[in-house]
This record gives sequence, C-alpha cells and structure tokens, in this order.
Amino acid sequence: MPSLSESVRAALATVIDPEIRRPITDLGMVRSVDITESPAGAVVTVGIDLTTAGCPLKDTITKDTTAAVRAIDGVAEVVVAMGVMSAEQRSELRSMLRGGEPEPVIPFTQPGNLTRVYAIASGKGGVGKSSVTANLAAAMAADGLSVGVVDADVYGFSLPRMLGVDRPPTKVDDMILPPIAHGVKVISIGMFVPSGQPVVWRGPMLHRALQQFLADVFWGDLDVLLLDLPPGTGDIAISVAQLLPNSELVVVTTPQVAAAEVAERAGSIATQTRQHVVGVVENMSWMDQPDGTRLEIFGSGGGSVVAANLSTLVGAPVPLLAQVPLDVALREAGDEGTPVVLRDPDSPAGQALRGLATSLAKRSRGLAGRPLGLSPVTS
Repeated sequence: MPSLSESVRAALATVIDPEIRRPITDLGMVRSVDITESPAGAVVTVGIDLTTAGCPLKDTITKDTTAAVRAIDGVAEVVVAMGVMSAEQRSELRSMLRGGEPEPVIPFTQPGNLTRVYAIASGKGGVGKSSVTANLAAAMAADGLSVGVVDADVYGFSLPRMLGVDRPPTKVDDMILPPIAHGVKVISIGMFVPSGQPVVWRGPMLHRALQQFLADVFWGDLDVLLLDLPPGTGDIAISVAQLLPNSELVVVTTPQVAAAEVAERAGSIATQTRQHVVGVVENMSWMDQPDGTRLEIFGSGGGSVVAANLSTLVGAPVPLLAQVPLDVALREAGDEGTPVVLRDPDSPAGQALRGLATSLAKRSRGLAGRPLGLSPVTS
C-alpha cells in the first residue's frame, strides 16, 4: 500500500496547469510536500512555484491542488503555499517545453510535426472571415482536437472578443503562454495594445510580430493551427507563406460578384507561394425566411464561381466547402464571445460551420516536410 506521501504525489500528478495543459509535477512546479499528523488527520502543506508572481490562474491551481489532495483518505486539511520560480527554474521549464531547444523555433515547420495549418484568407474585409475562423476553432476544440489560433489580422484584430478572451497572455521570460478560451489557445496583437489604440506598422514589423506569435508562444502539441489573415495579398500573406510553407489556404467570400472577384486574388497568391488551396467558403449565402424560402441578399453563385476559377488557375480541384447562411445568432454569439457553434449549434449558421469544421478536421496533412522513413539503397 503506498505511503501517504506517495499518495499525495500521485494526486498532484493529476493537477493540470490551466495554461500549459500539463501536470504541475511534470513542469517542476511542486516545490515541497510536508505532512503533519494531527488528531483529526493529516495536514498536508504543498509548496508550489508559479511561473510568474502575477499568474492569473493562481486561484485555479490552488483550488485544483486542494481538491486533489483533500480527496485522499486520512487527509484532514490541505495548505497550498505559493512561491515563484527562480530564473534557473524558468530557464529549465522553457527548454523542456521547447523540446530541449535553447532558442525559439517555429514548431510547425519541424520534421515530424503533424499539425494541420489552415490560413483563413479573403480578398476584402467584411465577408466574415474572422467569424468563420472563430467558429471553426471552437467547433474543432469541442470535437476533442487541440486547436490554436493566431489572429494575424494585425490592423483589424477581432478574435479576442469573438472567442471571449478576457485576460492577457502570461510571460515566462521570453516565452508567451497564450490564453485559452473554449478550449482554444489564442494569440492576438490586440492583447498587447491599449484599447482603442491603432497598430501603425510596416512590413518588417508585421513579419517579426507573426514570427514571434509562431515561435515565442508555447503552443504545445496542436492538431490544428488556424491563422486569421488580414484581407488581401499583402505583407502578412507573404510572411505566412515564408514562415509556414506547409500552410494551406481556405478562401472566404460572399455570393456578391464584386466580392467574389476580389476573393480570387486572395486565392491566386497560392500560384506564387506554392501553397495548397483547400477550398472556398461562401459566407452570408442567404437568409432563411419564416415561410421556408431563402432571401439571397447578396446575390448567388459567388462561391461556386471563385472555386471554379481558382481550380483553373491553380490546376487542381478547389471545392466549395460550405455555404454559411446569414444568421442573427452568428452575429450575437460573436459579440458575446461564445461562438455560435457552441451557443446555438442547431442554428442554420451553426450547422453549416460545424459541418465545415468536421470536414477540415478529417483531412490528413500532406507529405511536405514529413519524413517518409525511406533509406537510399546503394548498389
């Protein structure tokens, strides 16, 4: 039978750091375990070192630790004594989280990495690209996938609100721990600038910001990474192709002819960057009426036209992946910070977006950058 000390250690191994999503024992956060016997039972004092003094989830760790240890037979009281990691401890933690790499690297470009990377693009603003991104992320996470989102629309960031992110990232020296909302890890420039302040940056600064979001943020083992790109074919779109050559494009448009023509340009960048275009999403396709008819406010056919023209342009099939109807629930959910796929999954938009998320999640990653396990044969 294990001793009480062993039982306490085993219980602590079930306490998960809410930011890093690993047991606190694996992260070197448990400083000490002291047990004092009393007539009423054992008093267990657990010393925990936080990554930073201002850890926003300190109360969560305290509550989870107390609950895990208090459930052990014979424990009458649990005391959690919080401390802060030393510089050496933080250095060891960063190295461990980076897989032994001393300096930041973009994990999604490393050999053997299986993360599917989707860049959500559009030709113009206002077509609902960010809404599609937020709902895809939430739906995939709800289906059990590990999902990360980079709000790469530096000038028009909106994902923190749409996903209900209510706190800034935590920094462990030069490593950033992204906030988690609805099971999705999220990073955005909006978390680093005062409310209402514009971001006035040129190309090199945009490239560096994206590079930091990919390399300096601790993403962990992701199944899917989504990037919400700014509209058009500017600096960020080019930087994504350079930094994430294995990324694939999902083009968002509306049925309107003018929007569709512009959307083709966003997809056509793949001919220069050699990215794969996964398909087209037509947003705001129609509005369902009480009598069962559909009101096509922005016309019809734009998504199909974009898909057909891109197929010709890139020389490979580019399907129309989904048509998402205009839905008040979609707008309300985005404003409230709970994506419609969670808040109202059976709504017309919720159903369309959940179906899109399922189809993208089932796609396997291509072979680019992956080892094939082959050895050359010499004669």
